[in-house]
Amino acid sequence: MTTTLRCAIVGTGAVAHLHARAVLAHPHAVLVAVTDQTRPTAEAFAAEWARGAAPTVYDSLDVLLATERPDVVLVCTPPGAHREQTLAAFAAGSHVIVEKPPAPSLDELDEMRAAADAADRRLAVVFQQRTGTAAAHVRSLLQSGALGRPLLAVCQTLWYRDEEYFAVPWRGTWETEGGGTTLGHGIHQLDLLGFLLGDWASVQGRLWRLDRDTQTEDTSTATITFANGVVAQVVTSAVSPRQTSSVRIDTQRATVTVDHLYGHGHENWVITPAPGFEDDADDWDLPAIEERSDHAPLLRDVFDALLSGSPLPPTAEEPARALELVAAIYASAAADGAVVTPADLAAHPTHRSGFASPVTDMR
Repeated sequence: MTTTLRCAIVGTGAVAHLHARAVLAHPHAVLVAVTDQTRPTAEAFAAEWARGAAPTVYDSLDVLLATERPDVVLVCTPPGAHREQTLAAFAAGSHVIVEKPPAPSLDELDEMRAAADAADRRLAVVFQQRTGTAAAHVRSLLQSGALGRPLLAVCQTLWYRDEEYFAVPWRGTWETEGGGTTLGHGIHQLDLLGFLLGDWASVQGRLWRLDRDTQTEDTSTATITFANGVVAQVVTSAVSPRQTSSVRIDTQRATVTVDHLYGHGHENWVITPAPGFEDDADDWDLPAIEERSDHAPLLRDVFDALLSGSPLPPTAEEPARALELVAAIYASAAADGAVVTPADLAAHPTHRSGFASPVTDMR
């Protein structure tokens, strides 16, 4: 059994710092190498995260893999590069932890998962909104039936991104970003919604361009039904000045809400009992010890699983569910809001290979 995980980071932009922090926080992981398209950026990153010897900077992933043979490759690049980099890492014998969205299409994610199986390696996707003691506790309450049957949900990702944000060359086009705010932003809360409620049964969605000069959508709306009968209304936006990320689930005995922006702790969660169930509320209290949602607990639990040979933790399993929900919203929009089921999506003629869809321009 490996006693120390030798880790490499591909892409040294903003999110890579969260990965480096998590690697250095783990007692049995070490950052040995980094690579980026811009060598000065990689060198500055390596110097910032040096603890003793700085991680070695490489000009390409291929050279890094051939020289270092890392145990884990952490992929922190834009989504268009994820498939190629992940397949290369599996071919070199590395496990892979990849940032969301894991790929710009379901077909590419299928290839990545198949490559992991063929190499007997693990593929973990970073959906950090699943993490934290509050999310785990609420999921347990919902699964156990303590709150009664879940009935209705509202999922909102109301963010604000100005024109300067979309001025980055790869943003705002189907070819280079793969999708708009639904794929880039809403996927976080959609993943949390699926983590709490389980398998989805149908999706009806529409895409809107309300204000931003982009090829993709700046807003989307959708209705999702889940296998357990829950009906969810979903709104995702990049044009909302008062920003919030929220999930609300109404059950037979309570309403559960989490309202936050980019991360949540216990103070962001509220469980409100329905009339007649006030006496049960003490049994629903959040754990006494709090852990906030973050990259650190997700990567810690993945590292622990890799070290012990255990299955990936719940916070890193079901890597396709959130991307399927996103794909189904786009596929429905391409069919003028038609219902899309998992069976439809599994055999979809266009939206397994990409998400380009008509957007209703309201400007």
